[in-house]
Amino acid sequence: MKKFNIRKVLDGLTAASSSSASSSAQPGTPRDSEPVQETLQSEHFQLCKTVRHGFPNQPASMAFDPVQKILAVGTQSGALRLFGRAGVECYCQHESGAAVIQLQFLINEGALVSALADDSLHLWNLRQKIPAVLHSLKFNRERITYCHLPFQSKWLYIGTERGNIHIVNVESFTLSGYVIMWNKAIELSTKTHPGPVVHISDNPMDEGKLLIGFECGVVVLWDLKSKKADYRYNYDEAIHSVAWHHEGKQFVCSHSDGTLTTWNVRAPAKPTQIITPHGKQPKDGKKPEPCRPILKVEYKTTRAGDPFMVLSGGLSYETVGRRRACLTVMHGKSTTVLEMDTPIVDFLTLCETPYPNDFQEPYAVVVLLEKDLVVIDLGQIGYPAFENPYPFTVHESPVTCCEYFADCPAELIPALYSVGTRQKRQGYSKKEWPLSGGNWGQGAQSYPEIIITGHADGTIKFWDASALMLQVLYKLKTAKVFERARVKEEKGSADTVDEDPFAVQTLSWCPESRLLCVAGVSAHVIVYRFSKQEVTTDEVQLLEVRMQSDFPDCAVDSPDPGGDQSPPLPQNTAPSSPQQESQDPPAPPGVNSTDAGPRDNIACLQVRSSPLKQSAGYQVELVVQLVWVNGEPPQPITSLGINSSYGLVVFGNSSGLAVVDFVQKTLLLNLGTADLYSPCEPRQPRSPRKTRQPSAALCDSNDGSNPSEERCKSPTSDAKDNSFSRSRSSSVTSIDRESREAVCAFVFCESYGRKGESSLGPCLLVGTTQGAVMMLSLGVPSVPEQRLQQPLTVSSCGTISQLKGGILTMALLDASGTLLSPAYESWYDPNASDEEKERIKKRRPPSPPGSLEGQDSQFLVLCSEKQAKVLALPSQTRLYKHSITEASFVLRADVVNMGGAICLMCFCANGHIMALSLPSLRPLLDVNYLPLTDMRIARTFCFSNLGQALYLTSPTEVQRLTYSQETCDNLQEMLSELFTPVETPEAPNRGFFKGLFGGGAQSLDREDLFGETAAGKASRTLAQHIPGPGSMEGMKGAASGVVGDLARARIALDERGQKLSELEERTAAMMASADSFSKHAHDMMLKYKDKKWYQL
Repeated sequence: MKKFNIRKVLDGLTAASSSSASSSAQPGTPRDSEPVQETLQSEHFQLCKTVRHGFPNQPASMAFDPVQKILAVGTQSGALRLFGRAGVECYCQHESGAAVIQLQFLINEGALVSALADDSLHLWNLRQKIPAVLHSLKFNRERITYCHLPFQSKWLYIGTERGNIHIVNVESFTLSGYVIMWNKAIELSTKTHPGPVVHISDNPMDEGKLLIGFECGVVVLWDLKSKKADYRYNYDEAIHSVAWHHEGKQFVCSHSDGTLTTWNVRAPAKPTQIITPHGKQPKDGKKPEPCRPILKVEYKTTRAGDPFMVLSGGLSYETVGRRRACLTVMHGKSTTVLEMDTPIVDFLTLCETPYPNDFQEPYAVVVLLEKDLVVIDLGQIGYPAFENPYPFTVHESPVTCCEYFADCPAELIPALYSVGTRQKRQGYSKKEWPLSGGNWGQGAQSYPEIIITGHADGTIKFWDASALMLQVLYKLKTAKVFERARVKEEKGSADTVDEDPFAVQTLSWCPESRLLCVAGVSAHVIVYRFSKQEVTTDEVQLLEVRMQSDFPDCAVDSPDPGGDQSPPLPQNTAPSSPQQESQDPPAPPGVNSTDAGPRDNIACLQVRSSPLKQSAGYQVELVVQLVWVNGEPPQPITSLGINSSYGLVVFGNSSGLAVVDFVQKTLLLNLGTADLYSPCEPRQPRSPRKTRQPSAALCDSNDGSNPSEERCKSPTSDAKDNSFSRSRSSSVTSIDRESREAVCAFVFCESYGRKGESSLGPCLLVGTTQGAVMMLSLGVPSVPEQRLQQPLTVSSCGTISQLKGGILTMALLDASGTLLSPAYESWYDPNASDEEKERIKKRRPPSPPGSLEGQDSQFLVLCSEKQAKVLALPSQTRLYKHSITEASFVLRADVVNMGGAICLMCFCANGHIMALSLPSLRPLLDVNYLPLTDMRIARTFCFSNLGQALYLTSPTEVQRLTYSQETCDNLQEMLSELFTPVETPEAPNRGFFKGLFGGGAQSLDREDLFGETAAGKASRTLAQHIPGPGSMEGMKGAASGVVGDLARARIALDERGQKLSELEERTAAMMASADSFSKHAHDMMLKYKDKKWYQL
């Protein structure tokens, strides 16, 4: 790459030759130069989803393949999530978006049948890394209520709301002509409809006997061969589920009154046993008090001991209010009630054998809850849970912010993991996770990736996101810094306590120095250092800041930015040491001080006064709190930045900005936004911004609120979800606060503070919601030993540019187009010895030399909600300008590294994801990906290096995507495999005497019963067959399996049948012609048989 000189480029540039149709360059006069050689081209970009992590949102159904050890979960929105061993997971989506009411695996065949609430069936091929639908069947006249697929069978039983049962061939996904009608199944004397089918299963010992459960309480044992009911079992209470004993002589029903009835197959008159597991047994022998319905029961036998009976529901009405959802395990004479955190959606008992006619040997129970997945070990006393290896704790508390760091320092993940292992809970089962199917992908990325999530309860979670996996590394609880005892005021008071006062608003992290800075909704900022040693802090260092600013009603237009004069900054009235801000001690939060006048100098939260024991990991260095000013609560913090090399933290809101020295624990600067402008460049008059038109759902509904009640809202509150602020302004409809100009972006850098300067120095770039970009010059001691004694200085250098819309991101490039990262200090343990600190502690390598006299040596990249600009420094000349969007606005913008080259990535509210080259702002990618339908996406969408990006697609799930063509090309290799070749276990041995005298499992040739030859064709109007988009791919993918062989055979049979049909039609025509000829010949014979030849 050739050496670049901006001044020479300007000599040879013209407006026509230096920009694309949507970019404009500043014309110049110099000659004989070449621009930066930009290596990124459009073919390097492609957008595609990679993986989805987290707990399935709104789960509805579940299935398990006992041979492949794969779990499938269906959701209310039509999503399908599949899980195997840790790191093996897959996401699919039904096109209709209807709820998945039931799932059935074709066990060990690499296929899955899903039944949806829109009465459609779908066959999924799991033998390919991205599963696809092979066939679909849409019922037109009946509603599906229950499905059953016997092991190693190709005939699927479908129960309907009308009480009928249809049979589907899963190979061709066509209906059989064999139908069990409800009026034939129940007794003819019964006058009422039995209700929907709630259960179907075949007798474990006789495949020709089908057990059908109707909602009303009637159970029918149907003989498939004779097409009639053998037995009917009647009970007064509605049925919810049925379970067989493996010998096929008994079955158990669960009922709506909390009872379990056990029936002998050959004794339909009355149940052999009726029990109410959670009902009080009266002493006088009366019927127990009714309980809540038992929604599901499973009956599993063991070879060596008593059987297990597992059930959900059935609690007495008295205990329902006191106890949460429970799972009951009955084993022998013991009954164990396992309390769950959230309601139970479904559960499955995992057994050693897939054969229903053998001893089941249960070893675990998978419990699907509304917000979690719990697996219980049945083999240990007390039934402990297995430790879940999946990243299902993303939503443990709602996510309020998210940051993504790809290609971070390699030693970070081991360091975070080592301190995180000490936080793990005890009491889990010692056995391995039972869902062990699938294999990891082969061609995964080799670079480390970390995701940081902030939550509504104040926790920060660090995740290892390397190799398309997600695993929690470390959890930090910021709420520990504060006192939790708060007095809640009555609703409507001036000090309404927020539901989530510790919620994380934004965060800033320096991976190299491991410094972490967190801003919360209660207008607090916490600085953390990372240490491997445990320490007890006697007193948390506190600094209180009083931020206020008077905004002028009007001002004259601003002249061209870029003066050389530095305006005198206002005198800082903040204290020079922590905990000395207020003259009077602040009242504790929640205590109303209206009797003594308006609230003043009071923080929203009270910092902990007792000693704080801090474990290894992130430890508090300093707490900064904004206080009430003259009865006005502090405005929410909208931007945050930290720099380890300078020892500074900067934060801003609609009142202005503050710079804090966290080394000396002092406040350096407290400026109103208006004071950032120099006197020679007055602020432009600003009318309140109009509500943005492109997304009406982003408007704030709380437009008449009292300013004194405008406490900083939690990012999880309704106001946050219904209004778009993205930490740039407090409300989009409040005239008072919209007219304020908030500080919304910071970048620490080594640059030129003023126009035309020749030497580099520490600087701070500041961006505002009105599109202004200012520069502050930082006076940092050059000798590290003087850092603790010598005070730092800050001076304003004025405005350097003005853009449309609020500033989103800023970055500096050197003359070759390489990204200039902020200076940082290498990590050292703050609790280590002084000698070790001095040995490890060192500044980052010196900054590049300053520019030669009159020459530019840096690019300044600016991006706002509407446009992007590139300036040359120190001349502050505009080189390139690009209008990103007019009708919409940019939500997130990041300057990222794409394999050694730099580009600007943007995500707009209209769903477009764009890439612009740097420094020329040439469009490289523009894809309409995802329209903004939820504020969660706006809060959590973020880009990272090497083509990675993510966002929260639901309250519980993280969706990762890539914009790199190389990653898209290698995605198949990187994804995990769900299906692995496994031998199906041998069928149970019948034994000598059972084989000799009978009594073993009776097989059934279902083809003879359900095939077209015996059963005929089903009605064409009953259901419509729809070939799936993955039919051809699925055929190839399943070529080695039984399903594939049968499918190919079916196609061959169809072709052969078509030819035979044509031949049959031709034969029939010939026979008809022969019959006609024979008839005419016979008539002629009768006419002339009695006549002589001469009479003819």
